[in-house]
Amino acid sequence: MPSLQNIPYDLLLSIAQHLDLVDIYALQLACKQLRFAVRTRPVYRHMATALLRRCRALPLAGFKRLADLNTDQLVAVVNRAAALERGWLTRAPRPARGGWGVAARDTWYKIVGTPPDEEVDWLSPITASYTLCATKSGKVVCWDVQRDVGIAEWSPGERWELWKCRVEFEQRIVYFTMAKVLRGRYDEKVMQFELMQIHFPEQSNGTDEQVSPAFSKLRSFKTLGIVMNVFLLDPEARLLAGFVWISSSNSIGLYVLLDWDKEEYVFVDTGIKCTNTANWSCILYDDAIVIHSEEATYARQHFFPLAVLAQHATLSSPSHSFVPRLTTLLKPTREISRSFTFPILPSTSYVRPFRQPFVVIPGPPGTGHPIILPQFEDPTPPPAGSFDMPPNPWSEQLWYPESAHFVRQWWPTLPSVPRLSCTVVLLAQHHPQTHVNKYVLAQHYFTVPLLTPPHAGDAMMRMWYVSVPFEVVCVADAGDPDDAGPGDPDDPPDAPPPPPRQRPLLAVDFGHAVWLEHVRAADDTEDEEPYERGAKRLRFVSFPGVRLEGEGAAVRSGVGPGGTHEMEGATRTLEVPQELDLHDVETINIDQSQGAVILSVRQGKIFILCYE
Repeated sequence: MPSLQNIPYDLLLSIAQHLDLVDIYALQLACKQLRFAVRTRPVYRHMATALLRRCRALPLAGFKRLADLNTDQLVAVVNRAAALERGWLTRAPRPARGGWGVAARDTWYKIVGTPPDEEVDWLSPITASYTLCATKSGKVVCWDVQRDVGIAEWSPGERWELWKCRVEFEQRIVYFTMAKVLRGRYDEKVMQFELMQIHFPEQSNGTDEQVSPAFSKLRSFKTLGIVMNVFLLDPEARLLAGFVWISSSNSIGLYVLLDWDKEEYVFVDTGIKCTNTANWSCILYDDAIVIHSEEATYARQHFFPLAVLAQHATLSSPSHSFVPRLTTLLKPTREISRSFTFPILPSTSYVRPFRQPFVVIPGPPGTGHPIILPQFEDPTPPPAGSFDMPPNPWSEQLWYPESAHFVRQWWPTLPSVPRLSCTVVLLAQHHPQTHVNKYVLAQHYFTVPLLTPPHAGDAMMRMWYVSVPFEVVCVADAGDPDDAGPGDPDDPPDAPPPPPRQRPLLAVDFGHAVWLEHVRAADDTEDEEPYERGAKRLRFVSFPGVRLEGEGAAVRSGVGPGGTHEMEGATRTLEVPQELDLHDVETINIDQSQGAVILSVRQGKIFILCYE
């Protein structure tokens, strides 16, 4: 007589691989035989792969890899990741019990310290056990969240800025770059970078002794021109790249260390025009460096093979007087473009950002004074008959990219999971009379190379929004070193200090964003900036996830009926502890794998808020 005991395990495994985790739960409740059959490592490894293919990180502890987990640990990790995904997409995240670095079951947040007598300039979680923070005096400190103590410190004794950080879980190493301006401005501006690492040794077997991580310097290098960003493309291959704005030609310069252990560099003019409306990122694809640029309506990728770049390598020198020089014009060997797909937003999204609409046009010749006219509709609903290819709802003339955040799958993953990237852009509109800024969020997914739509329903390059305008809380940073001000030898003695940059308190992780927001009363006027001590709230959005099919040629939206979602992200207000004063927040971060939002405040504390 046929029974479950007689079904070959390979057949049960094949069936399980076509089921969702909810179905796996149901099978485990059916009978003991099915529970033992599906609560196995192959089944849950498949579930882990499915989560990663939906771009949902796994809540691994420390530097653990999937291969390090026993079956019970793997089951727990997959169950928690699935619960976070399901909860964050369908409801507001709510306080968790016993979350990220929190031992007590009745406490959903943890408060840890920062370096004494230091102000935090930059903060990022490394794992669930450690954070890395840079201070305004130039120090970089690794903090043990569990023990609430600093365990390693790099102190150069002068002001440096932390520019880029990347965690390599397999190597148990965090790589980062520090930067400072030496002299000059524009195309003659010289900057020095220190490429650093902090290594976390594995604990000795059979001992409880804590082995402290250690900082070490890998390479010093200089750049010439206005550096836009640097990218740690492949630490294992010792590959680093940077974008430099060449003001004389208004183009992008590509600076590359093909092997940072060698005293050589590549510095070429790509001929790619630099526009104020573009956002830029740099990605390694196979054996090529790809410059990924995004305008308001399309994205373009420019390919520079490493073999071609190596033909333009130039010797460098560690001497204090050495300065790199631009060598040649080198255009990309290949370019790909693709337009964004814009959605039909809900009717409630087509609202004016300000009660007093405006549009700015140039004034009469010779007056220098702009004319402010009424603005009637922005964003603009698509006209009738355009629903196949709706236009961009956000006018390029009035909305500009305040900041762009490019996120890639850098967490521990599996070889079978294709790499996917997402971009979150904070679009701003500035009122020329009241100087109030209103914002919307735009998010999309993309791959390298950009793929053409394989069939209907493709989610690649499709925009999702938080479209109702809101006001992000900003904090003042130091002035841009390219602005006139004291300390630059090219400036006159009476040059005014540079104005402080306004940094939005917003952080993103794959498919998620969190920010601090001003709350205005319904009858509040918009004639001035929000009152500094006015109400604030912590806001969160989880955009629809995607799933990768086949070899990644198809990217479909995640979990909804038929694999489709509304194009509007559901914005939630997060609960915060009573002892956290949102007026004191200086930095914000999010770790979706652990369900945590990390905030640093002026009083030298870090709040780790855990949600589920």
